[in-house]
Amino acid sequence: MLFAPIGRFITFCARHAWAVVALFLVLSGAGVYAGMTRLGVTTDTSKMLSPRLEWKQRSDEMGRLFPQKENLLVAVIQAKMPEEGQETARELAAKISSDHKHFSFAHRPDANPYLLRNGLMFLEPQPLSQVLNDTITAQPFLAALAQDPSARGLFGALSLMAEGIKQDQANLSGFQAPLSGFANTLEQAVAGHAEAMSWQQLLGGKLSDLAGNYQFVITKPILDYGSFQPGGAAADTMRQAVSSLEFVKNGHAKVYLTGQVQLDDEEFATVAEGMVAGLLGSLALVTLWLTLAVRTWRVVLPIVVTLVVGLLLTTGFAAVAVGTLNLISVAFAILFVGIAVDFAIQFSVRFRAQTPTQPGEEGVFEALRLTGEETGHQILVAALATSAGFLAFTPTAFLGVAQLGLIAGIGMLVAFICTTTLLPSLLKICHPPLNCPSMGYAFMKPVDIKIRHMRKLLLGFFTLVALVGLALVPSLQFDGDPLHTKNPNSEGMRALKLLINNPQTSPYSAELLVHSLADAEKETTRLSNLPDVNDVMWLGSFVPTQQQQKLALIQDAASILLPTLIVPQPKAAPTADDLRKSAHDTSVALAGVLDKLPAQDPLRRIQAALAKLAEAPDATVQAANTALVRFLPTELDQLRTMLQATSVSIKDVPPEIADDYLLPDGRALVEVHPKGVMSNSGALRKFVASLQKVEPQMAGTAVDIVESARSIVKAFEQAAGAAIVMIAVILMLALRRVKDMALVLAPLLLSALMTVILIVLLPETLNFANIIALPLLLGVGVSFNIYFVMNWRDGVKYPLASPTARAVLFSALTTGTAFGSLALSHHPGTASMGRLLLLSLGCTLLATLVFVPALLPKRPIDEA
Repeated sequence: MLFAPIGRFITFCARHAWAVVALFLVLSGAGVYAGMTRLGVTTDTSKMLSPRLEWKQRSDEMGRLFPQKENLLVAVIQAKMPEEGQETARELAAKISSDHKHFSFAHRPDANPYLLRNGLMFLEPQPLSQVLNDTITAQPFLAALAQDPSARGLFGALSLMAEGIKQDQANLSGFQAPLSGFANTLEQAVAGHAEAMSWQQLLGGKLSDLAGNYQFVITKPILDYGSFQPGGAAADTMRQAVSSLEFVKNGHAKVYLTGQVQLDDEEFATVAEGMVAGLLGSLALVTLWLTLAVRTWRVVLPIVVTLVVGLLLTTGFAAVAVGTLNLISVAFAILFVGIAVDFAIQFSVRFRAQTPTQPGEEGVFEALRLTGEETGHQILVAALATSAGFLAFTPTAFLGVAQLGLIAGIGMLVAFICTTTLLPSLLKICHPPLNCPSMGYAFMKPVDIKIRHMRKLLLGFFTLVALVGLALVPSLQFDGDPLHTKNPNSEGMRALKLLINNPQTSPYSAELLVHSLADAEKETTRLSNLPDVNDVMWLGSFVPTQQQQKLALIQDAASILLPTLIVPQPKAAPTADDLRKSAHDTSVALAGVLDKLPAQDPLRRIQAALAKLAEAPDATVQAANTALVRFLPTELDQLRTMLQATSVSIKDVPPEIADDYLLPDGRALVEVHPKGVMSNSGALRKFVASLQKVEPQMAGTAVDIVESARSIVKAFEQAAGAAIVMIAVILMLALRRVKDMALVLAPLLLSALMTVILIVLLPETLNFANIIALPLLLGVGVSFNIYFVMNWRDGVKYPLASPTARAVLFSALTTGTAFGSLALSHHPGTASMGRLLLLSLGCTLLATLVFVPALLPKRPIDEA
């Protein structure tokens, strides 16, 4: 067997301790250099899965064909009034468009002249007719404003209204809401708190709500991939531009940044947030556990140095073999420390328990040799089995865990090498005291005996637990939505929440690429009939339907409205005196008809406010004028433009819109929006399933999320099966008995099933971040179980009283401390990873310290 060779090798390293330390110092330096020059991190969750997957190829192809939709930084503008939002968006887009250092383009999708000109044409005939009739009713009022787009013209229109009331020829029932809005603005202005009035809401009514509550500025930032936050400079530039905008400064508008670039940058920032403090705190606690485990700094220091050196070497390997870490493989450091510390503690605890026959330095060599013979082969088997468990994930399509499996798998071999070479050398140099039989827990002997007496009861209980866990396995759900692992309080996610309930702006859409526009139209008709579909967009969606009927309505209204709205030479801007005179005249006119007005009529408030305005100072009067008509010219211009709509065809759709739906080779895109809220994974799966039944070649965000979940689950099923087989083969070669192999694997499976129970009961949702608990469960579980089973084979009578139990307990504490630091992360994905790792570790420890001692068969020595 390997007992003697490992012992002799360890002694050889100890006799050449300084040479070994120097060698590892050089290797560590190389690892540091490789890590600093070649190792990067990406937060792009789209790279978590293999590009060989069929659905992933479709997704990547969409990104290649429509690059203008990829890597966007989006400003979402929320304002008190539509005009303030539009003005904020216009100013921001203008500022960003001129910055060619940080942005490739910036545009406002809702401000396209084509869409503005044909705004009325996209209404259905009945609401269009109602809008036009209301506008015709307001024709005298609008005509007066067109002649004089100022408060003077507005007051003059109100005087005409008063004349109509006087002659009983005015029906104001349809004007109550606009008049109330006007009254509010006028009263605020008179009180010295002038705020602009929304003509879009006053004149448009419910029509203004169709545009939505938000404005957007879509930008393509120039990314700096040499930075951990590639879009950071562009985002900072946009924030500076935002802070200078009028309505942002006065609090009337808020601007949120979102989009793929912002979310990815926030992802890394959230993952990194508190990482240094957490790491330092974790190291402090790990040092405490190590001190309690081995009781002297002369052993703690060699263990810590060995861990650091092993981690640096593994990092160097990651830099060479992988190059760029993802949000899962970046956790290799936690896994390495969590498992490698177990090897070091096992070796050190047993080393201190040795009783050498020779004094001085030779006694240290003898103790190291005995420790190597006693535990070296156990650590080797544990390292090989753990490495196999990790490497089983390498061939899978889940590249996130495949990377982690490769790095951690090799890392386990590095940990074994460091434990049997560097650690003995450092122990020899530090020369800790030996002959410490108290390394075991003698007080646990009664517990060992009690477990043996209750063996059948305990095995029955754990069998029942295993059956419950097995029954709950089908109820496990995997949430593949990357948005659910992000910090919900980040700016990008808050902005996304504003949009997520609107099918038009929801990120959960599906896409289909077809051969031609004719095919796109057919698919649109077919997909629109599905119950889970809200609407389907294609290039033809930007061409109004029923144009002949709508144009007839618009042209009839235009023949009445345009002659009075198109004024070659409007009146010049009024002076403060002009405004006061107009306010006085209108106040007098309204005062003459107050007896004909209901008690709550807004004209009463208007008359009172105008009377006060007629006596106000110049500054107040001019501020009132600005507040009342600031946005009037824009609204009148928009009305004139829409009334001049003409017939359009698909060829008239401008390139900035058409390029999002039509490729140069004639292929066309069809975009499907779901009905209802898709933040629930069950609803999303139902939506995607309904689409795939009709068209299997679907792509898009919704499909990516659902298919990635399926691919990840499949990858874990394959890897878990392969890992169990590989571990079983290694155990069979090492232990050479099927029964002993089963004694190691049974508690491993039990701990997995106990973890399933906790996941379902708590509940803890599985996602692509926390699912790495499975390979860790295999790694830690195999290590712990191997020690106990091999001790049993070597004749250890009381497993819980042995130094091995002490080493396992403190290994679990150090590993749990590392995972605890993850659980406290501000990043939901990382925090869920830490929580699930702690759960799986607790289940593993319970299985090792209770189930294994009960499971081990009785031997003749146990009867003594």
